Amino acid sequence: MQKIITKMSYIEFDKTELVNIPFSKKKEIVRCSRTGAFATTTLLGLNTRKYHGLFILPQEKVDGERHVLVSSLNESIVIDDMEFHLGMHQYRGGVYDPKGNKYLQKFVADTIPVYYFRVGRFNFTKELLFSDHSERLIIKYTILDDFESASFQFQPLLAFRQIHQLTHKNDQVNTNFDTVQNGVKYCLYDNYTPIYLQSSENIDYQHNPNWYYNFEYEEELNRGYDGHEDLINLGSINVSVKSKELYFSIGTEPIDPQDIAKIFNEELNGHRSRNSFLHCLQNAAEQFIIERNGKTQIIAGYPWFGRWGRDTFISVAGLTLSVVNKPQLCKTIIDDMLSEMKDGLFPNIGSGDQAAYNSVDAPLWFFRALQQYASYTHSEKKIWKEYGQVMKDILNAYRNGSMYNIKMLENGLIYAGKEGVALTWMDAVVDGKPITPRTGCAVEINGLWYNAIQFSIEMAHLAKDRVFIEAWEPLAKSFPATFKETFWSKEMGYLADFVNGDYKNFQVRPNMMIAVSLPYVPISEKIRQLVLKKTCEELLTEKGIRTLSPNDPEYKGHYQGNQAERDAAYHQGTCWPWLLAPFSDGMLAVYGKTAVPFIENIFYKFDSCMKDYGISSICEITDGDPPFKPNGCISQAWSVAALLYLKWQVDRMK
Repeated sequence: MQKIITKMSYIEFDKTELVNIPFSKKKEIVRCSRTGAFATTTLLGLNTRKYHGLFILPQEKVDGERHVLVSSLNESIVIDDMEFHLGMHQYRGGVYDPKGNKYLQKFVADTIPVYYFRVGRFNFTKELLFSDHSERLIIKYTILDDFESASFQFQPLLAFRQIHQLTHKNDQVNTNFDTVQNGVKYCLYDNYTPIYLQSSENIDYQHNPNWYYNFEYEEELNRGYDGHEDLINLGSINVSVKSKELYFSIGTEPIDPQDIAKIFNEELNGHRSRNSFLHCLQNAAEQFIIERNGKTQIIAGYPWFGRWGRDTFISVAGLTLSVVNKPQLCKTIIDDMLSEMKDGLFPNIGSGDQAAYNSVDAPLWFFRALQQYASYTHSEKKIWKEYGQVMKDILNAYRNGSMYNIKMLENGLIYAGKEGVALTWMDAVVDGKPITPRTGCAVEINGLWYNAIQFSIEMAHLAKDRVFIEAWEPLAKSFPATFKETFWSKEMGYLADFVNGDYKNFQVRPNMMIAVSLPYVPISEKIRQLVLKKTCEELLTEKGIRTLSPNDPEYKGHYQGNQAERDAAYHQGTCWPWLLAPFSDGMLAVYGKTAVPFIENIFYKFDSCMKDYGISSICEITDGDPPFKPNGCISQAWSVAALLYLKWQVDRMK
């Protein structure tokens, strides 16, 4: 008998943890291709969200959204005439059936996820590999002990529905199938991409369409949503194991069964190990960047976010520059966003006719991203020639006025917003009413505005564009005095969060920290120190930066409940890891190398996250109160980007 390897991996869970359902169903994994297709589920393979599934991919002919095509394979193994059900599902009322987790001995997330099973006296492994550049998931089963006969039975549970929705028994479903080599082809509805399920060995297929009812997704119920759906199985795919290895493929194109093993091994050799904290972050970074329909884009977060303009510009440096060192990829992502600029603004969400431009800060973060790219590549002398017109178009749009009442006031400050809209990154809305509207002159928007102007003037000087310089230099010179007069309070000792007419909001939020973190800051060094001190005292935690001080009566330390309750807490105390990137910029700019140990300590505090919530990645948010419970998306682009950026800064300063 072959023994299961006992050497501990960086990310590993043992049998005692895997049989503990409450523990292990709270830990999730995601694996992606660079095409936008992905798989995500819990440690057990138990789907607890409507967003969970083995095969999820965009459907351009339906609505352009991502859709769950295959929920699970619901597999069993029959070995030496003994049958074992390996799947795990939760049905209405919290009923588990079957409980395949009882056969799990170990789970390891290294190069790819590997499950170690023991059924009777037999040990076998299950390895999941999502192809990097094609829409294909390959699963490899390896029986580690000698056997007389063995076979796997797959009963694919199909959804063919958008990730934000649920499906139920209906008469529109197409229950037909086509035979392909060692497999079958399914397509439940018109305009969907067909799927091909194939084995490396010959199959025995029994077609018997059957609906399974009332699957229960516990996390959806916890979040205040409908959490029950029906899934259809069209038939059983039975495969006899001829050798000790069996491969099973799910793809959007048929494949020669003899090539499955070769493709699996070639892809595996190209994957980076997740054997350290840094390697996990680097792997996670790659999963956010997708190439589809001729565009290279950043997915804001898995499993439910798509591309967001703001998130793209904030995270692009950390995901592509920093320790990743892919400057051309950074430029490609920035350039692809430029094609969708309108009236000086970038899409907040969506694209084309579905694009929403309700983000006052995305264009200003574009300047910051370009600034980071130029500095990293030492290409400042080329920037104005290539991007000067875009930079001027954005600045002029803000000065002359754009959508959503975004405009420059006579004193040079940027004003934005109107009734019922939230244009800054604090954009949660409940019942049509923004939780933190911040209508008026927001502190970080004006900090970003000043940085954008000064960076543009710097680039124009290198290009000797005197016309631009003469048009904008007077504003740049007068702006710091206006900024200080508007936002600074000597009595309070920090900057206002936003100002609207005579009203000044002095809630302690991280936005003032963003304003003092940039390369060009319209405020004195002393005030920068006071803002950073206030941030450290009331907002900084070991898992990110709070959105509101705990001393504020509106503070909410826990992110929980239905959507309205969660949105009410989203920017009212909830902690965000992404804010650590501008925070570290500010600390290192003000305190230099003396801040390096402090920043490095913050970075390594996140090592513990690799085995928690979103396995081998960084979540979107955490509670503002200890123990800073993770929440939101299990893997968030700007969270991962911030930590890679911190690591790069620390290494550079050292």
